[in-house]
Amino acid sequence: MHRQPREHLKQGAALLVLVGLTLAAIAGPTGVLAWAENADALKQREARIAVLTDRRDALRNRVGLLDPNGADPDLVSELVRRELGAIHPDEIVITLDDD
Repeated sequence: MHRQPREHLKQGAALLVLVGLTLAAIAGPTGVLAWAENADALKQREARIAVLTDRRDALRNRVGLLDPNGADPDLVSELVRRELGAIHPDEIVITLDDD
């Protein structure tokens, strides 16, 4: 008869372990509730990657235009005028934002 309390302890311990595992599967850092947060974070990061990819492509194009073997004359003129302030008195300069 004294085996019955020991058996109840084993069953209780097993039940506690199962409840703990179930709670971790639902509310843990990789559980069901975290999926929505992870999906939102993924969408935000994908949008940021798209913006950075566009910026990288624009910079890559600009670098290609500055190739020492055949630089684009318009770009070179633009850079010289912007960096050195080399504008003739009779010129009108219209600047466009890069955004």
